[in-house]
Amino acid sequence: MASRSICNAWIEYLKPKPQARLRLFCFPYAGGGASIYRAWSDYLPPNIEVCPIQLPGREGRLSEEPFTSLEALVHALAENLVSYLDIPFAFFGYSMGALISFELSRQLYKRYGLSPLHLFVAAHRAPQLPDRRPPIHQLPETAFLEALGRLNGTPAEVLQNREAMELLLPLLRADFSVCETYTHRVDSPLRCPISAFGGLKDPELSKDELISWQEQTQGKFTLQMLPGDHFFLHHSQSQLSQAVSRNVSQHLSLL
Repeated sequence: MASRSICNAWIEYLKPKPQARLRLFCFPYAGGGASIYRAWSDYLPPNIEVCPIQLPGREGRLSEEPFTSLEALVHALAENLVSYLDIPFAFFGYSMGALISFELSRQLYKRYGLSPLHLFVAAHRAPQLPDRRPPIHQLPETAFLEALGRLNGTPAEVLQNREAMELLLPLLRADFSVCETYTHRVDSPLRCPISAFGGLKDPELSKDELISWQEQTQGKFTLQMLPGDHFFLHHSQSQLSQAVSRNVSQHLSLL
């Protein structure tokens, strides 16, 4: 049973499940907020409590400065989430969120001896692989907007809305800085299993880049390709959440 009621600026859209035996922390892609996971609780059984992570600089935390460094962000996340890891937990990270959840898993084990039961990563290459794309976070505004448009993650009407982009540009630049300034450090593979997900029509990511996540775990690795491009999350929430539920339920059956 979940032993505490969560009230934390880092966790939003929480639907408490008093009978939860596991907390699933979900991390967003660049420019995204906790709202992308607000419906996940409805897809998952009562013994899994979904905790959508709200990073500074977006949605309910719009007035806060976004992080520009992954190291600083992960340090803050570890400090603010550790008290909510009093029951078994798992991480799901999408694109930038995959990188965040991976490094947070490392940090929690080093600092507190805690490890997720499972790490789910989607739409991001394995962290030890170099980025094939040139960095964009410092590009002039016009070039930066063009690069965002090619990623197909920001609607054209938003990119063309001057007022909306004035609010979003600092956040997007900060999030891309988090990813593009990241330096992978070789360390022991994680103890938990890793499940990776990719979009069959994602031009930004190859299947081999996803398969390479298996080097980061001492446990089981699985890969599942789903219909869609880089942002297949929006069209495959049911399939993703069902895959997560199956894996988590297997862990819980052994506890």
